Amino acid sequence: MTPRFDAIGLVASDMAASVAFYRRLGFAFPEGAETQAHAEAQLPGGLRLLLDTEETVRSFHPEWQPGRGGRSSIALLCESPAEVDAVYEELVAAGHHGELKPWDAVWGQRYAVVHDPDGNGVDLFAPLPGD
Repeated sequence: MTPRFDAIGLVASDMAASVAFYRRLGFAFPEGAETQAHAEAQLPGGLRLLLDTEETVRSFHPEWQPGRGGRSSIALLCESPAEVDAVYEELVAAGHHGELKPWDAVWGQRYAVVHDPDGNGVDLFAPLPGD
């Protein structure tokens, strides 16, 4: 038997803020997820995004402490370079931290990074025309 990749799990300090952030990006969390201790959104290809509150994690790992962020991120493919810019601007305008403004990366993509409410990186990217 070989384990298979099934889900991405993140710890949320504020479930409502995290669910709202990821819903803005198109993740389909069920109604009422913002009040739950654990929430899941189905992703394309059968993967899932899992959110757990800090209290939930401490219920089975009492010594758990939040990290300082910056060690993980999720990457979201946008339809165009213009969509990278638009999504970045929408999230920053909504009060989320823009870590790296959109730029044309040397590897042929329009790229930007925002942080979710807990400081996890969310990379936005799209191929540049001609690449």
